[in-house]
Amino acid sequence: MRGRIVGVGIATALSVMTGAASAETLPARKAGLWESKTTSTDGNTTARQCIDEKTDQIAQAAFGGGQNCSKRTIVKTSTGYKGETECKLGPITAAGNTVITGDFNSKIHMEVDTTLTGLPNAKEPMRRQMVIDATYIDPCEAGQSPGDIILPDGKIVKMPQPAPR
Repeated sequence: MRGRIVGVGIATALSVMTGAASAETLPARKAGLWESKTTSTDGNTTARQCIDEKTDQIAQAAFGGGQNCSKRTIVKTSTGYKGETECKLGPITAAGNTVITGDFNSKIHMEVDTTLTGLPNAKEPMRRQMVIDATYIDPCEAGQSPGDIILPDGKIVKMPQPAPR
């Protein structure tokens, strides 16, 4: 269950952070090691990710650009950003709202509210709410590559690299 929460948290954070097809784009995160703490009704988890400018852009494009989204907006507000999405993956529709604050150099705070419809064996839509607090830790540690996601159990997930053109 924890692995799924981490995956959902990271994917949600990155997909919300994509600026494709929207009037605004979010600032790039500071290069280095970031720790994300995700809190939801499914539980709490913490993961770390080593990023640089290139992997931040790849992550945003990979998690946001490949979705079939009829709506994806990011609007700058007086305190940060507000995102709204509606995406479809097979029979499942995900409609979400996100409020994002932070300076993108030392911290990012996201409040995500998503409603999933069309889930197999679910008679009613499922609402998922989560809070993600990401904090810059330091430069990436020795042996880490940009894009590495370090799960709570210490396993490292390598970010897929884009196919050569």
